Parts: sequence; C-alpha cells; structure tokens
Amino acid sequence: MTETAAPAASEISSVAELVALLGEPNQRARDKSRPALLPVDRAWLAASPFCVMATSDAEGRCDASPKGDPPGQLVHVIDDRTIALAERPGNRRADGYRNILVNPHVGLTFFIPGRGDTLRINGRARLVRDAPWFDELVVKGHRPLLAVVVDIEDLFFHCAKAFLRSGLWQPETWDPEAKVPRRALIAKEVEANGMDIAQLDDYYRPENYGKSLYE
Repeated sequence: MTETAAPAASEISSVAELVALLGEPNQRARDKSRPALLPVDRAWLAASPFCVMATSDAEGRCDASPKGDPPGQLVHVIDDRTIALAERPGNRRADGYRNILVNPHVGLTFFIPGRGDTLRINGRARLVRDAPWFDELVVKGHRPLLAVVVDIEDLFFHCAKAFLRSGLWQPETWDPEAKVPRRALIAKEVEANGMDIAQLDDYYRPENYGKSLYE
C-alpha cells in the first residue's frame, strides 16, 4: 500500500503576508511603547519578584533565562532610562551573560503573581562588575559579583490574554506532578549527576535546595 505524503506546511515568508493574515494593530497597540520609565513603571518593577530575560548570540541563537528576587530587590532603577538586575548564584552556565558580550540586545518581561498583564522592556545590556549602587543589590548578605545594566530603548505593558487562555494563576488548575515526574526523577533521567533517587530527592527538598539561593 502506497503511503500518501503529508501536505507541505504553508509558510509565511514576508511581512506583507503576515500583515495580510493578521491585519494591522490598532492605534493604541501600535503607539503604546515609550522610551523611559513612568512612575507606574517604577511601581511595577518594585512589585515584581520575577522576570524572563531574552538574549541571543552573534549568530542569533536565543536564550530565555528566568530571574527572581524578593519584590523590591529584583530591579535597581538607576534612572528613567536605565535599570540593573543583579547576578545571583546559579549553575555558572551564564548563557545570557555570554550572549550579551557579543550581542547587547535584550528583552525583559516582568511578572507580578496573580496579574495577567506584564511589563516588557527592550534595550541594550552590558555587564558591570561593580558600581556605587552595588550595595543596594545585597540580598541576605549576598553582594552580587556582577549586574546586568539595561539601557532602555522601549517599554510597554502587555495585555492579559495569554494568562486568561492558560489559566496560569488559577490555583484550582495547579497539579505540578500530574503529567510529568518530580524534579529528582527528571534529573536522574536526563542529567549525568552520579546521584541516586534518594540523594536527588534530598538535594531538591526545598529546605535543602533553598540554602544555596544566595551563597
């Protein structure tokens, strides 16, 4: 029996095709970006404990890295056009930092738990090993080794539709281990760590894993 080839995907290859399919944005959406922080933006950054930083290398290979700190300590506002995010101890891959060294363009999305809207900031980043304001980045005694300084090019608030579609903030939909195994089992399956399940469970237990957040 001869198999029938699947139809080829119909790709979009130009901006004109994209606009013909989706249409043009309305004026409010088109003109909502701005180049500097307003008081409401500063208030949002002060309330946000979490963001995702998107970068790419010189060849365009992308990375999106989560960043988290207590509200009020995630972002240091230097002035209306400049912000900084502190380095915190991690796995030392430094994928985003490596990208910034060859391609300074970054995109940041700032979240407030329970809120569907987000604040997006695009700009150019640089890595700084020290500055007069580094003492303001100390959390639980940890003074960062470096900070990402972002010169803002544009920023705007993004609507809540993605969160409404996903139900992300609805606790009744939460069941974190319903369809995927717990973190220890994932680590055992995909990472060469030399630890057994009991050791991994102990390692990822919150009271143990949390000890190294700022060390």
